[in-house]
Amino acid sequence: MTGGGPPRTTISAWRPPVPGIAEVFHAHFTEHAYPSHTHDTWALMILNDGAVDFACDRHRHGVTGSDTVVLLPPGVAHDGRTVTAAGFRKRVLYLDAAVLPEGLTGRAVDGPVFGDTLLRHRIHQLHTSLGHAGDGHAGEARTDDAFEAESRLAFIRERLRFHLDALQPPRTPGREANRLAAALRELLDARLPTGLSLQEAAAVLHAHPTHLIRCFKQTYGLPPHTYLTGKRIERARGLLLDGRRPAEVATALGFHDQSHLNRHFTRHVGTTPARYAAGRESRPET
Repeated sequence: MTGGGPPRTTISAWRPPVPGIAEVFHAHFTEHAYPSHTHDTWALMILNDGAVDFACDRHRHGVTGSDTVVLLPPGVAHDGRTVTAAGFRKRVLYLDAAVLPEGLTGRAVDGPVFGDTLLRHRIHQLHTSLGHAGDGHAGEARTDDAFEAESRLAFIRERLRFHLDALQPPRTPGREANRLAAALRELLDARLPTGLSLQEAAAVLHAHPTHLIRCFKQTYGLPPHTYLTGKRIERARGLLLDGRRPAEVATALGFHDQSHLNRHFTRHVGTTPARYAAGRESRPET
């Protein structure tokens, strides 16, 4: 399908009935640039073609061609942008946070790109099996397809552990910064639809507002307000895949109106909420 972004942008997104996989996302972007944001999930990406430049925890990386795998951990700020006029085609699996231990997050930050042709091939096979679900309709996978996908995911998880276990232990921020940032993140997550002011957060956490922002950015790599917008967009994706109308989603997540949601959603995802939701019924590219 054609997205709401630049010409030749295409998007397919759906939620397969496979434990551990929160979302499957296929896209062809020619000009889109993701702003810095986070996910609750692990983002496991392969390229069909093209090149991508991205930052993870403020360290830039480049990926070209179809021989590498990118793994971005939950809760860590990252962005992404096209490198050439031809753009890139990618396939992403958003994996539940429990698929890999939380303690491996720092190692994934230190080394998010793997040059592993076997792992890349296994991920490609998993995408192929997910594309066979229920004549192309999300949520209607045959039992044998789902079992195959679970089996392939188990081997992928094992291979990812192999890579992450070989890396050095993660760097950690100061204890106070980590504590305050985590407390603010809990507040923001709890107040996702309504939000809260910086002064209110500072009063609740007994911290100076600017100190609170610095601690959050030191820990998570982006300001609190940017994190909040990204979380709302992530929640919007889930609601849209559940079949909710964009106008309902905008109201449920505290956006001023549907156009406000459209603007932020297109900036983050590269297409409008309506076209993203329509991707549930489109046949994925392989």
